[in-house]
Amino acid sequence: MEPYPTPHRSLAFYQALPKVELHRHLEGSLRLETLVELARQHGIAPGKPLSQLVQVNPSEPYTSQNFLTKFEALRLFYRTPEIITRITREAIADAAADNVRYLELRFTPAALCKVRGFALAEVMDWVITGMQQAHTANSPLTRLIVSINRHESPALAEQAILLAAERMSQGVVGIDVAGNEAACAGLEQFAGILAQARQAGLRLTIHAGEWGGAQNVAQAIELYRADRIGHGVRVMEDAAVVAQARRAHIPFEVCLTSNIQSGAVAGLSGHPYWRMLEAGLNVTLNTDDPSICQITLGHEHWLGCEELGAGLPGLKQCLLRAVQAAFLPLDEQATLSQTLAAEFDRTVSTLDRAI
Repeated sequence: MEPYPTPHRSLAFYQALPKVELHRHLEGSLRLETLVELARQHGIAPGKPLSQLVQVNPSEPYTSQNFLTKFEALRLFYRTPEIITRITREAIADAAADNVRYLELRFTPAALCKVRGFALAEVMDWVITGMQQAHTANSPLTRLIVSINRHESPALAEQAILLAAERMSQGVVGIDVAGNEAACAGLEQFAGILAQARQAGLRLTIHAGEWGGAQNVAQAIELYRADRIGHGVRVMEDAAVVAQARRAHIPFEVCLTSNIQSGAVAGLSGHPYWRMLEAGLNVTLNTDDPSICQITLGHEHWLGCEELGAGLPGLKQCLLRAVQAAFLPLDEQATLSQTLAAEFDRTVSTLDRAI
């Protein structure tokens, strides 16, 4: 039985709860008002309202192709060190406003350097500077994950991983393999590079089972020793892979709204979140791209509880699973877990007394 009162709770209730975010792309977290300001300052004339270019709107098709076009438009804005530092700082501030207590912010150096031909090392350092500038008493403990894309060259990926390893003392903790999974399913060309990353002490998360099938999840676990799976919602298509993931206790970074808007699942009622929980999978909730999707993590928690019926005990378990899956040392995980469990219970008690 749920240990808390069970009235329907508002979005504001879920916004107030402490949170952990493991899957948030910097490039999908830019404030629309900042983009409008930068377009004016730098003479960027997109030809249509920016909101149509960089956010998924209800009138648009929910497909991977449409979703990925938003990133193409966003690349127009990565023009100066100051901009890259600013958008990092603002992304962390927005997470803080949503009561995110621990944030793993992933970014793609190849995307940030493309428009102006910056060096990968430079953009990494600018993101690190933005993270450092964002640090306040209220900001989340933040760590960085460097993303490489499936469609890019192994040489570029190797360069990014070597630079990431050099910056582990500055808050870089992991590598993410992202990109269009349906078009570039295999990772064979990255096998040696990913092993090199692990040897350097970097952790690994792989986008798999989002636009590709369950076999991609199996490969990420078996062949590439992923520590976590980005999205992974199509794992439910294969019972054997579900059993494999359950045995491995592999964390899944599920992103409800993004999975719908990107065409990975057909609507909220078709999302396998609840079935993944029932199957005993290790599921966490995340935003993916809060600005593109026009959401917060509080909104995703509201969806999970109020629309999909996970309930507050389930949400608390999700929070603690996310802490256990964080790319942090075990002692830091333990401290964070104790702190957030107590804060969660205290916040729920205070808010429910006010209902």
